[in-house]
Amino acid sequence: MPSTALTYTDPLPRLVTLPGVYRPQADTRMLLGALAREPLRPGAEVVEIGTGTGALALRAAARGADVTAVDVAWSAVLAARLNSWRQRLRLRVLHGDFAARTRGRRFDLVLANPPYVPCPDPAVPTSGSRRAWDAGRDGRAVIDRICAAAPGLLRPGGVLLMVHSGMCGAQETVALLARHGLTAQVTERAWVPWGPVLRSRRAWLQGQGLAEDGAEQEELVVVRARSA
Repeated sequence: MPSTALTYTDPLPRLVTLPGVYRPQADTRMLLGALAREPLRPGAEVVEIGTGTGALALRAAARGADVTAVDVAWSAVLAARLNSWRQRLRLRVLHGDFAARTRGRRFDLVLANPPYVPCPDPAVPTSGSRRAWDAGRDGRAVIDRICAAAPGLLRPGGVLLMVHSGMCGAQETVALLARHGLTAQVTERAWVPWGPVLRSRRAWLQGQGLAEDGAEQEELVVVRARSA
């Protein structure tokens, strides 16, 4: 398992990013790498939860997959649609909560780069740019929902690829997916410098036991889960 550096060397895609939309970063790169290594037959049905600019959804579409991309932010929906048009790749981009917009459908592959930053405010933001990263006091508000929904989203043999911070508890994610009947493991780890959000919360994170004194880097993990 790679553990000290990002292993996906292709440049991040150059995409239109509208105000308030999460810009592709190191976590995007990790998930792009996991996607590149995942077998994906032409016509496979893929959904990306929280698509943002559509970077991951577009990469899957470029491989011939039938891709649905969902986001709660209209700005992200517009950005993904614009990037789809600019790249001449077909995406079905839907606005709303992923559970509601995928109800009754199953997929071969689920991609997720959810909000995962621990936040002093226990309430999950419902508007503004913070909802792209803030996810409650333990950072698991959306991660846990995805874990619970995964068995109903995946076809037999389907795969979930999700990236999040190690602060949220990688083994907790693996254990929760296992309790829901999936075979799960951490397939990649990497350390990346703290961004401005984490730096601004240094004292609070240390007080919560989520960061050590003097910490300047954050561990990111990719979790892969497979349905029976």
